[in-house]
Amino acid sequence: MNIGRSMLRPLMLCAALLMLSSLPAAAAAQRTPAPGKWIATWAASPQAPFAGPGGGLTLDGQTIRERVRISVGGHLLRIRLSNEFGHQPLVIGGVTVGRPLDPATVAGNSLRQVTFSGGKSITVPPGAPIVSDAIDYPLEPGSEIAISIYLPEKVTAPTGHNLGLRTAVITPPGDFTHQAKVAIASQTESILLLSAITVPAKAGQRLVVAFGDSITDGNNSTVDGDRNWPGDFLRRLRGRGLGDSIAVVNEAISGNQLRRDGAGQSALARFDRDVLALPGVTHVVILEGINDIGWPGASLGGHPLAPLSELPTAQDLIGAYQQLIARAHEHGIKVLGATLTPFKGTDAPGYYMDSKEPIRAAVNEWIRTAGAFDGVIDWDAALRDPSDPQRLLPRYASPDQLHPSNDGYQAMADAVDPQVFD
Repeated sequence: MNIGRSMLRPLMLCAALLMLSSLPAAAAAQRTPAPGKWIATWAASPQAPFAGPGGGLTLDGQTIRERVRISVGGHLLRIRLSNEFGHQPLVIGGVTVGRPLDPATVAGNSLRQVTFSGGKSITVPPGAPIVSDAIDYPLEPGSEIAISIYLPEKVTAPTGHNLGLRTAVITPPGDFTHQAKVAIASQTESILLLSAITVPAKAGQRLVVAFGDSITDGNNSTVDGDRNWPGDFLRRLRGRGLGDSIAVVNEAISGNQLRRDGAGQSALARFDRDVLALPGVTHVVILEGINDIGWPGASLGGHPLAPLSELPTAQDLIGAYQQLIARAHEHGIKVLGATLTPFKGTDAPGYYMDSKEPIRAAVNEWIRTAGAFDGVIDWDAALRDPSDPQRLLPRYASPDQLHPSNDGYQAMADAVDPQVFD
């Protein structure tokens, strides 16, 4: 039957009225997780690899086996791989997941094939990530998962996360993704290619993104121990029976700065990718700025980090925080500001100067009192030495006097009240 224009106009008007009448119900539905909604349970910020003496890591027809510990559980999972800093197409020959027994071994009956658009292999364009199909693989909160990735073609300088603090193994040439125990050609503590794991969201779950630099990444904490503050905080949550209520993912980059690229893209540049684009995010904890203060005029291994002329003012850093807050609030995400921790005595020459301390103090005063953040975590107060407040308390300091010790990271986790994420 043909419908003339004279009949079509009334039908269109009726349809428009029906759509308008349903808006309140639709808005209410958006406040409850819909079927098919996902939440990140683990993540790591992608970055270009360190360039070593040999020009960086090269993989050629080999299998990577790496492990991560998730936060909340689920009956399905998706894996996100990254070629975002690659300059050539990345050929993925096969991926499996399994339950790890050690860095090289998984329980044989736990291996499951991961697919991409129904196939075992896929090519990822340079500059792009790739997300797997949903895989039937039940996970309990806080459990470990091993991901094995076969790369049939040569890959030079793969995208990853440099400070992984997890032992991953690289096999001799061959596809060993379905093998329970693999031979080890080399090992790394970096995360390779993997950038996120997501699971189906449950009603009321919250996702907290830990966004920062090496103090959030966990520099100088125990390898394979999950001893950075997000890992310690997750154990606290599980101990309180909240392990499946709050997901926590670590999107820190060691050496990161608020305003300038250097060790990874600046916080301002990567915020959309590492926070706003994550599925299910409700809160972000920002601990950034110490490298903006410390790098100018400092050197590491005899190499200058930045000229002293680049030293920011407190207002420069405050302006960057205000930008991050505004961008998060546009997405309905609550932002918690963390005070910058003491760094007097840091072993990198020029990183600490008496003239830099007033900048840190002014920034911390603004974080505490301005009311710009939705909440404040006072890690300066939690870690400082009462007898010398510009230094870390000795038991909370690692040997470099900048990064916390395992006890210091635990103190950071203990200073976070889970109720701030309500």
